[in-house]
Amino acid sequence: MVPGLFLCFISTLSFLTSPIQSHSSGFSINLIHRDSPLSAYYDNLRNSLRRSMIRSSHIFTPKLASRLPTIRSPLTPQGGEYLMKISVGTPPREFLAVVDTGSDLTWIQCKPCINCSKQMSPLFDPNKSSTYRKQPCQSKACQSLQPPLCDNNNFCKYEVFNGDDLSHSTGDLSLESFAFESTSGKPVIVPKFSFGCGRLNRGRFDDLTNGIVGLGNGDLSIFNQLGDTIQGKFSYCMVPLKLRNVSSKISFGNDALVSGSGVQTTQLFTKDQDTFYYLNLESVSIGDRNLKFETNNANDNNGNMIIDSASIATYLPSEFYQKIEDELRRIIPLTPVEREEVLRLCYKIEEGVEQKVPNITFHFTGADWKLGALNTVLGMHDGKSCLSIAPGASKAIFGNLQQMNYLVGFDLNDKTLSFKKTDCTKY
Repeated sequence: MVPGLFLCFISTLSFLTSPIQSHSSGFSINLIHRDSPLSAYYDNLRNSLRRSMIRSSHIFTPKLASRLPTIRSPLTPQGGEYLMKISVGTPPREFLAVVDTGSDLTWIQCKPCINCSKQMSPLFDPNKSSTYRKQPCQSKACQSLQPPLCDNNNFCKYEVFNGDDLSHSTGDLSLESFAFESTSGKPVIVPKFSFGCGRLNRGRFDDLTNGIVGLGNGDLSIFNQLGDTIQGKFSYCMVPLKLRNVSSKISFGNDALVSGSGVQTTQLFTKDQDTFYYLNLESVSIGDRNLKFETNNANDNNGNMIIDSASIATYLPSEFYQKIEDELRRIIPLTPVEREEVLRLCYKIEEGVEQKVPNITFHFTGADWKLGALNTVLGMHDGKSCLSIAPGASKAIFGNLQQMNYLVGFDLNDKTLSFKKTDCTKY
């Protein structure tokens, strides 16, 4: 889960009672795609697509707000696609966690655990760390849970769900020393980082994924906990899927600047009590034909499309998606083959659809995001290539495949998103 890809700012540095050690002006961290050998396991594209489809369906589940009114932090089981290496505790223990711009709270599975998902590496044991502390209910971090959940000893509890009601994590809101491995070779250390120590977790989690790194818009996200030290900026550059031995990068602060020729900038929207980041989509062009994107929701003028680091595909409302599929069928001089579980428009790989698919451009307010075959066609494992755009929920999601080989920068102070075409293997 780039991935949502992140309004209530409560003195963002207030959650940090100790300063960040080193890299005060900016730093970069490697991201590992979960389909890469570097992630120590292999998932095929169909599983990635299933994860992102689960994600698209639960983001907009209407019953969530009414049945679970206290929940503010979405949980995305198996919806994320990029992993970050983190070290937790004193002495430090190393974990891999999904990076998700559509989640706020960072959490890992902890010992003792009432019910935990299968995990190949040992669970984090707070009793073996000299720096671990539970947070009291009166702490500002706990109060940001809106409302806080407390146990009989006045310690803060957290609970996060995903919208299909089949997966959740609950446990202790805690403080601990976190270290993030940077590309400079010097770790970025946050001595007192607010995170969730998961005691009861269930759902469809990979056995080598230890938790979630939340990069969303909420107060408890890593982005807001780093606060003014990163000047409201982060960026990422995702390498193409086929390059399995190359790491992508996420950068913070001064290292997150998107500059030079070819940069385009559009307005970035955030919404009250919403973890996601939104862009305003005006239309989509296929070749020389422009299809206007219309919505019946007046509020969508302030952001009608989530930009997400954790969904591999792009999802569009069904009626608008159908217009795109119809136009592509008209233009591409090939006969479609049987559809995939998630992706609906597929062709035989040997017929070379990558050379025949037209450029697709997403027109955001003030910026045009041009997509070639790399960003629109997925080669499957059974001789098919499929369009990586699918019909989804009522709102639109701009997925990470469409962002690959683009440097994408978020500026939360200026409320802008900037991007430019980049060879991410050289970034």
